[in-house]
Amino acid sequence: MAASTSFATSLAGVQTIDPQGFLHHKSSHARFPSKLGMKREKFVHRGLAFNPKCEIVSEVLVRDDKMDSRASSVSALEQLKTSDVDRYTKERSSIVVVGLSIHTAPVEMREKLSIPEAEWPRAIGELCGLNHIEEAAVLSTCNRMEIYVVALSWHRGIREVTEWMAKTSGIPASELRQHLFLLRDNDATQHLFEVSAGLDSLVLGEGQILAQVKQVVKVGQGVVGFGRNISGLFKHAITVGKRVRTETNIASGAVSVSSAAVELALMKLPGSSSSTARMLVIGAGKMGKLVIKHLVAKGCTKMVVVNRSEERVAAIREELKGIEIIYKPLSEMLTCTADADVVFTSTASDAPLFFKEDIEVLPPVDAEVGGLRLFVDISVPRNVGSCVTDVNTARLYNVDDLKEVVAANKEDRNRKAMEAQTIIIDESKEFEAWRDSLETVPTIKKLRTLVEGIRTAELEKCFSKMGDDIPKKTRRAVDDLSRGIVNKILHGPMQHLRCDGSDKRTLSETLENMHALNRMFSLETEISVLEQKIRAKVEQTQK
Repeated sequence: MAASTSFATSLAGVQTIDPQGFLHHKSSHARFPSKLGMKREKFVHRGLAFNPKCEIVSEVLVRDDKMDSRASSVSALEQLKTSDVDRYTKERSSIVVVGLSIHTAPVEMREKLSIPEAEWPRAIGELCGLNHIEEAAVLSTCNRMEIYVVALSWHRGIREVTEWMAKTSGIPASELRQHLFLLRDNDATQHLFEVSAGLDSLVLGEGQILAQVKQVVKVGQGVVGFGRNISGLFKHAITVGKRVRTETNIASGAVSVSSAAVELALMKLPGSSSSTARMLVIGAGKMGKLVIKHLVAKGCTKMVVVNRSEERVAAIREELKGIEIIYKPLSEMLTCTADADVVFTSTASDAPLFFKEDIEVLPPVDAEVGGLRLFVDISVPRNVGSCVTDVNTARLYNVDDLKEVVAANKEDRNRKAMEAQTIIIDESKEFEAWRDSLETVPTIKKLRTLVEGIRTAELEKCFSKMGDDIPKKTRRAVDDLSRGIVNKILHGPMQHLRCDGSDKRTLSETLENMHALNRMFSLETEISVLEQKIRAKVEQTQK
């Protein structure tokens, strides 16, 4: 489902955008009205691109900005104590996603923000070192860069993540905010589920993104900061992605970025030359391998593959028996390019492999294949410099140009996407129910702590009345008696606070029990609990 055509968000209630471009809202259960007077292209699916030109500022927001300025030189704990306590204590930590994708930002910006997989743990550590971020995950692909966090304070967390992204990429925050979108809680959940199901991809239903979501979980295992909420979210997203593909068959007829690249190249070649054009694939990683497979599926039986080592190419050759795959080292890249009509690039190089001066000296291709050497660059960062577009004998296409391939079977894919949305809504409710069930854990701990405090206090009173010469056996017996009484009294309430599927109690009943006990025993969240969280964050950053 195209992100630019359907805008709905839960970031609602009172919406304001501060002078720095941050969106603020008070509720996560309503939808944005369309009367904010902003240009439609600023909106994304269930989110909002930050717009620094908006001047709608609320009194609360002005107070926040002034407080931020005053608090810049004090600890996070002091910021907490000088802020509006209700803002923190009346809301649980929020799951927030801040990011950009092919729908909101050009490839030039996405490649600057791209984070290699090997650096995801470092990024998680840095994000969780921010004052208001408890958990984090990074989803960085050629088409998107999204940061998922659990934030103690959602609006402060958004600010910290955005500033971190600006610092990491070198892009000024004011420029970055024009392309970012943010989603909170249920909308963040649904967004990741749509991403995993292939509904937010350039090519609707493509399956490669599900593998990338799986990789986030694989890399995150054991990383401090990839916590219970974020880990649970991504694992559930994998389940959703699998279910959508199984129940809707949305992947049938759909293409990945790699196959879209092949289709685009074949569209640009004269019809009679598609089977005779000389194909060159530079890079034999995951994307390169997929390009090779799609070329074979389109009838190509011979190609040259340039790669750093021959090992991967040999493995592909073994898998695709009967296909002539010629390996060449990187040192022969330009020579191979001179002999090719179509060049696909998909390496992990941080710097371009081709520049204008490299291409303009190459011999022209035959008129039978169109007279133009085609470069299809599906790498982010890009492998072919944009200056190549100035060469008259070449045509350059990158991932942003693949949009024209997506038109086929659009109606059928949209119907399947609507079916997928029904699944996603159901799964979102299930995930939120799981997350809601986690709320009972603090109540269980607080209730037991409260009762244990009463028990020990009354026990000490009893012992003081009995004198100092109480036999140890008697003291132990009285202590055991008090513990037994407390455990028997707590057994019922504790059972009614658990929601682990071991009984027929619904989540709503469990939460009703939790709220009732909170009211009866005054167990509502106290500022001291949040102070402990903030203090832990401060101690973490000081290590």
